[in-house]
Amino acid sequence: MQGTVASFDAQTRTGVLLLDDGTELAFPARAFDASGLRLLRLGQRLRVERDPDGAVVRVTFPTMA
Repeated sequence: MQGTVASFDAQTRTGVLLLDDGTELAFPARAFDASGLRLLRLGQRLRVERDPDGAVVRVTFPTMA
């Protein structure tokens, strides 16, 4: 699943993605921390990884494995 960064708070390391179907999806600091990224900018495309319960566990650039 992929989405576009709609908001990102660098201090709390949390944000909101806008998915391709128009749904907003919030991600917690632990998902950002798991990515290895340092910063996100509005409009960047991200890949979303979820656990079996549907919680966001990692966000990365689409080209990252």
